[in-house]
Amino acid sequence: MASLKVGENREINTDLIQKAYSLAVKAHNKSSQKSYILEKTGGSSYVIFSFPGYWSENDWYDGEPFGETKINLDLFPSLRSIGIDEHAKVNKVFLQRFVDKISRNQDFRKEAKNEKKQIVFTGHSTGGSVSTLATIWFLEKYWRSDASATSPLCLTFGCPLTGNHIFSHALRREQWAPYFIHFVMRYDIVPRILLAPISSIKHEFQPILQFLNPKSTRASTNTPPEASNFYTNVMKNASSMASHAACSLMGNTNLLLETMTNFTTLSPYKPFGTFVFCTGNRKLVILSNPDAILQLLSYSFQLDNEAECLDVAQRSLQQHFSYGNELKDCFNKLDALLLESLEKLPLSADSTTASSDITTINAALKDLGLSIRARLCLCAAGELEKRKIGNKNSIDLKKADIAMKYLEDYKLSCGRQGLGCYDAFKIQKSTEDFEANVKRLELAGIWDEIIEMLKRYDLPDAFEGEKKWIDLGTKYRRLVEPLDIANFYRHLKNDVTGPYTEKGRPNRYKCTQRWLEHAQRMPAGSCGESCFWADVEELRIKNSSKEGFAPFKDKVLQLEEQAKKWINDKVLDKDVLMENSTFMVWWKKQPETHKLASCIKDIEGFKITSV
Repeated sequence: MASLKVGENREINTDLIQKAYSLAVKAHNKSSQKSYILEKTGGSSYVIFSFPGYWSENDWYDGEPFGETKINLDLFPSLRSIGIDEHAKVNKVFLQRFVDKISRNQDFRKEAKNEKKQIVFTGHSTGGSVSTLATIWFLEKYWRSDASATSPLCLTFGCPLTGNHIFSHALRREQWAPYFIHFVMRYDIVPRILLAPISSIKHEFQPILQFLNPKSTRASTNTPPEASNFYTNVMKNASSMASHAACSLMGNTNLLLETMTNFTTLSPYKPFGTFVFCTGNRKLVILSNPDAILQLLSYSFQLDNEAECLDVAQRSLQQHFSYGNELKDCFNKLDALLLESLEKLPLSADSTTASSDITTINAALKDLGLSIRARLCLCAAGELEKRKIGNKNSIDLKKADIAMKYLEDYKLSCGRQGLGCYDAFKIQKSTEDFEANVKRLELAGIWDEIIEMLKRYDLPDAFEGEKKWIDLGTKYRRLVEPLDIANFYRHLKNDVTGPYTEKGRPNRYKCTQRWLEHAQRMPAGSCGESCFWADVEELRIKNSSKEGFAPFKDKVLQLEEQAKKWINDKVLDKDVLMENSTFMVWWKKQPETHKLASCIKDIEGFKITSV
């Protein structure tokens, strides 16, 4: 029983791969009313859901130029960048098909939920895109909440790209990317189609799709006359996309590149998961770096010379249904190369080194037709990943600086003096207060640097999901943000910018709050305890106006309920209840009828004269 190694400690049974492809193609031939096929085999450790493809232009693009839309976060809450709070984008038609045909299908939901064996989702062509979304949906809906469950697996064959860079980033952050394995023939055009805007292929697209449709009466041996133009247009757009991405990988800051981008429509789609490239010579090349995969999708698809155009255009269509034979031949010999440490790839096919590993790599890259420029781009992708890891290691070394020991001691010192940390810092009477402010500014610089790296995607995708950084960010936010708020209102910045929570709150706190809310699957904004003092200050200002208490009663009640909950949950300190705290001084001025019924009185340790 042979296995294909697709990553460190990750192998897939080759019989399962062949079975999945067989069912993926079989799904095409089922009734159009059938949304999927479920295959259960006695004695096996898995079940397979396979999804059919679709073959009209409207099944690919809904709107120009690329037909993408923001992901539905109700269905896919993880598909976003947490820190900068940006939603992933996905092909609109693929998403809608999944929603209409699969996620609302009660039979599918029941079978997926109740299955105890490993679930394999598979699809060929656009069926692969549906299987991708089904896998993510299953991970979100069921697998995440059941630590004992077997992880699902998604196997696609000739599948078009489905989402953008945030889609890819989110799957790597959640550590779900290894569950997606995409098989791609060297010249198969379908995985590259969405790198081209619909306007560039509109004339040829429907005839090509009709040719690719397994149910078509058109003889598969008669390549449509539109093939050459279609291939050329897709290839040129893929090349433009890869060239622009390569410039970014290499840190090119040329203003001409930025100017060209304004006039060139570039595809938003980006690979994710692991790609297994079939070279056509019974060899497999495997890699998981999404930047490198994008380069390989382009460079392996290009012509060596113009005379090849018609032949390659024909192969780009024929190979879309050649996976069965190709994989069978590959698995008989199982000559597979896992490309890792991309920054060390040989740049020349004529390398004189005696290393057998280099010889093997050179042979595989040659089979994919990779030029020196293509190899440079793969190396650049590897260097970028290496640089991200280096950035992560650098900030890991700063954890001692971020440990906040001084501010923790400062907080205890304030408590011993009968004054909460917030109020002591706001008054700024002692040397300790001044030194605490210096430390606050030092920490702000460190965290702002981290947030800027996140915005530029200069850290590994998994960073935002690391528990140690989520915990450290939460500790920092709860300890230091009250000091920022005290400084904000001490200097009356609210008179200039407006309320702290609306205009004055730094991204370092918004970001770390979202980390915690995402990790604990809590609603957005529910971990706002570090903004408590800002809410108090704003209510003090409003409450002191001529309007009095009545117009703000609901907000006062809400603040009190939150304070009670946060104190009981031990995420807000009881120093807010000290007699001379800003909160208690304000609270004691409220109407007696309100105070008598207030939930604040129910907090353990509450005393109206406490110190």
